[in-house]
Amino acid sequence: MTDSTLFLAGNTPDAPRSDLPDLLAALAADLRRVEYTLDGVAGLLGESAYLALNRDQLIPALLATERALDGARAGGDPAGGDPAGGDPAAAALAAVVRLWLLAEPQARATLDAALPAIGADGLVALGLVEPVPGPALGDPSGPDSSGQDLFQARADLRPYGWDANEDGSGGAELWVASDLAAHQQAGVLRHDHVLGIGQASTTLVQTTVRRHVSKALDLGTGCGIQSFHLLHHAEHVTATDISARALAFTRFNLLLNAEALHLDPARLEDRVSLRLGSLLDPVAGEEFELVVSNPPFVITPRTLGEEASGQFTYRDGGLPGDEIVSSLVRDLPSVLAPGGTAQLLGNWEVPAGAAWPERPHSWASADTDAWFIQREQVGPEQYAETWLQDASESRDRQHYKDAYAAYLADFASRNVAGIGFGMVWLRRPPGSGPNTELISRYEEITYPIEQPIGPHLGAAVERSDWLAANSLADAHLLVADDVTEERHQRPGAEHPGVILLRQGAGLRRTNLLSTELAGFVSACDGDLSVGQIIGALEALLGGSLAGEEGFDAEAFRSGLLTEVANLVRDGFLLPAEFSE
Repeated sequence: MTDSTLFLAGNTPDAPRSDLPDLLAALAADLRRVEYTLDGVAGLLGESAYLALNRDQLIPALLATERALDGARAGGDPAGGDPAGGDPAAAALAAVVRLWLLAEPQARATLDAALPAIGADGLVALGLVEPVPGPALGDPSGPDSSGQDLFQARADLRPYGWDANEDGSGGAELWVASDLAAHQQAGVLRHDHVLGIGQASTTLVQTTVRRHVSKALDLGTGCGIQSFHLLHHAEHVTATDISARALAFTRFNLLLNAEALHLDPARLEDRVSLRLGSLLDPVAGEEFELVVSNPPFVITPRTLGEEASGQFTYRDGGLPGDEIVSSLVRDLPSVLAPGGTAQLLGNWEVPAGAAWPERPHSWASADTDAWFIQREQVGPEQYAETWLQDASESRDRQHYKDAYAAYLADFASRNVAGIGFGMVWLRRPPGSGPNTELISRYEEITYPIEQPIGPHLGAAVERSDWLAANSLADAHLLVADDVTEERHQRPGAEHPGVILLRQGAGLRRTNLLSTELAGFVSACDGDLSVGQIIGALEALLGGSLAGEEGFDAEAFRSGLLTEVANLVRDGFLLPAEFSE
């Protein structure tokens, strides 16, 4: 059987099986019963241990679960501060947490008691656990001190979810399977490692503008996290990956969470299409209203004659430099429907002596809306350290030295002084023509921003579209609710030397105001139009400004109008109809 046939059949080697519906249903029922959820795990561990676990620090969680198990065995002592209090349910949850989140082997009897519907044998059949290889204590089957068989996690399975909207819609509690992470196993990660829920994937989740669409594409799905969110606002999702194992994990996760994702397990294809292939090859000739991608954007040294099996498929695109991201920026508009958008994360190289936007700007098509936000820039050394540690390649000193040197030589060959990371938003404009005003923004925002940022990005696009379609001079504006003003002046000074406008939400920008622009903002209560306020300011300031050499009243009006448009675009000022 081919790789694609195998993952579609639900029985891909070294991946959980999704062709055993009764066992999947039993597992889901058991996990719900022991409250293996984000809140359930947090409640069991306590706040400090739970936060440490989120930093991949396992010891506090190990200690907390040991206390829970010891308390259950001894009958519990709530007065003594025992978190389990002798509660068998807490002990069952502790065993599940130890098995998957902490990668601690568990005895057969423990698993059978904690997950009675599926039991240890069912977990083995699904490919989620395996017997601990012997000999252990002289027995090849690997028993514990009581003579019971021990089982270890073969894959990571952890709770994941998000809150519902204010109207009660859209929330979900799920379980996500992936390969064991570096902190859960010894040695270097396998090259076809299927990444779990990481910082990059959650960043893309928070960045995506959520709107109802008929067709969405999850390009490079990995374990499927982006698809889970898309299914809550897309009628159909196509998920692609170059890795058959990744698609097998995605299929397993979709079917395990079929109820929460509103899927019919017997008719998965009605809402989800899983396709094997590289980049846009699996969807050539199709169009989507929304594309999201956390692509394998890591810039990795390439060697002559290397094969794909020598790359980490979850992060290495197989192309030199930043070509994986540049090719996507150039080609994604070809699969977008009119008005369709694409959002992705990426790295880009910054050559010595160049401004960071130069390369990204050269990738964007002249007939495509593009918005790049650089969130971080690091040097070649820090970049090499980050990704060598990511795959546990620092555990072998000689390998680490050779790989580190290869990174530095690779960047030096292209005169790279820095590597940027950030968010990319693209759109195929809904219309075309010589008067179409495209969005073209390249900005660096390295400070903390509000999350999720997706709604604010969507609102910014709406404001840009409004500016392109309306006469700003005729508009009535209001100051956004989250905006405050700061004034700084020397002691005893008659007027402030610095006036700042700050946003408390969204991208949390700060804008330095001129005296006339500050006066304009203070008058934005919705009563007067933009043109009327500018006219009043010109009349009010005319006496002092008219005496200035070279003062041009028309330039004053047009310059102020441009600055006002920027405040609207950035969300400091809003058209009155936006607040209705």
